[in-house]
Amino acid sequence: QVQLVESGGGLVQPGGSLRLSCAASGTIFSINAMAWHRQAPGKQRELVAHITHGGNTNYADSVKGRFTISRDNAKNKVYLEMNSLKLEDSAVYLCKMGVVGFSGVEYDAWGQGTQVTVSS
Repeated sequence: QVQLVESGGGLVQPGGSLRLSCAASGTIFSINAMAWHRQAPGKQRELVAHITHGGNTNYADSVKGRFTISRDNAKNKVYLEMNSLKLEDSAVYLCKMGVVGFSGVEYDAWGQGTQVTVSS
């Protein structure tokens, strides 16, 4: 069983920055892709950023140039650097990882989320 724990959320003014972290623990053989999603009240969950095991990244158009996803494979961690934050970035941010157990089977693991609120 794997647990994902996010941290780093909070209240920030428009134009400010935050850095989110997500750490995986438990029975892990390897982790393939990692991603950050977000969900605002009354809206569908959306993919914010994605990074492969090799470090290839892609981003939602709404965050390109402002957000940067990175990972530390040795520590089973993924990060999201968020700059130039806008009011519309307010949401619960959740990390997702493609975890491979010792059986060789891959499954998606999700964190419980961290709240990001952008407000003046």
